[in-house]
Amino acid sequence: MNAEYIERLEERGVKPTAVRLLIFKAMVEYPQAFSLSDLEISLDTVDKSTLFRTISLFHDKLLIHSIDDGSGSVKYSVCSSDCNCSIQDLHVHFNCHECKKTFCMENISIPKVQLPQGFLLESINFVLKGLCDRCSKLNE
Repeated sequence: MNAEYIERLEERGVKPTAVRLLIFKAMVEYPQAFSLSDLEISLDTVDKSTLFRTISLFHDKLLIHSIDDGSGSVKYSVCSSDCNCSIQDLHVHFNCHECKKTFCMENISIPKVQLPQGFLLESINFVLKGLCDRCSKLNE
């Protein structure tokens, strides 16, 4: 598994240090989007500044994408190996107001938006809100 993580980092021009591999492995293991706070809790031996710098590097090198889900805390998710974070690669996210988790809905593309002439689209944030599958069953 480490060889796969090393390859993913190297493909994006990131030197695979021991700490970066540890952080990337933790990111990959999250079943939903994660925040800096989530990483701080799960990687309590890694200092906050190292985590922040690594998140910034991974984001710049398109290993992860950021999600503004309206919670006030930026979330992140690991990109697929063929993702370039272009408008065409973007997908919908779902935020559960019960458990506060944010999920990537990679199989749901963001609808095409026809902007007026002269407008230049640089990014899109498409977040659905409601109850996730787990929380909706608990509320039945």
